Amino acid sequence: MAKKQQKKLIVKQVRSKIGHNQNQKRTLEALGLRRIGHSVEKNNNPEIWGMINVVKHLVTVEEV
Repeated sequence: MAKKQQKKLIVKQVRSKIGHNQNQKRTLEALGLRRIGHSVEKNNNPEIWGMINVVKHLVTVEEV
């Protein structure tokens, strides 16, 4: 039996972290985002969605 392929998310930073609180800055770093326009591919799971919800005004999310 083959394992199910887990869906992926592409998370892209579209706004600056300057002027936002430390929790939001650390969440962006934990997601692997460094600068505006930078994007990362993450697994689609509840932990990642929790992090995205903290910085939803700074990022865009696309399912692959």
